[in-house]
Amino acid sequence: MNKIEMTEAIMTAKSKSGLGWEAIAGKVGLDPVFVTSACLGMNSLKSEYADKLCEALQLPGEVSTALQAFPNKKWDQIVPTDPVIYRWYEIVGVYGETIKEIIHEKFGDGIMSAIDFSMSIDKEENPAGDRVLVAMSGKFLPYKSW
Repeated sequence: MNKIEMTEAIMTAKSKSGLGWEAIAGKVGLDPVFVTSACLGMNSLKSEYADKLCEALQLPGEVSTALQAFPNKKWDQIVPTDPVIYRWYEIVGVYGETIKEIIHEKFGDGIMSAIDFSMSIDKEENPAGDRVLVAMSGKFLPYKSW
């Protein structure tokens, strides 16, 4: 089973179960953002977590095996057309240089890790319209001279 087939099986089982990502992640014992990313094929799970996910969604062992396989992180489109994902490209396009400047000013020459990284996504109720609250935390990795 490849990652695409794995994701299709997971999404079908998720729909049938009526469980949301937070509930599934709770059964797995990991953060919802990371579990969702693994289910969509962009990260892998260790066997204990893959097995728990499959147990929660009543999926066969081949799904667990596919969840444990290391991903090949490729995107099919240069700029995606899905509005939610496209807005992230827009955010990076509008604020990317600003983020880079402020990181460099506060930390020096380097990058924020996407490997030693965590992210949470929450709903913030607001009378003017509910807000999406995204918090990202990545280790600073300075460039070194040699």
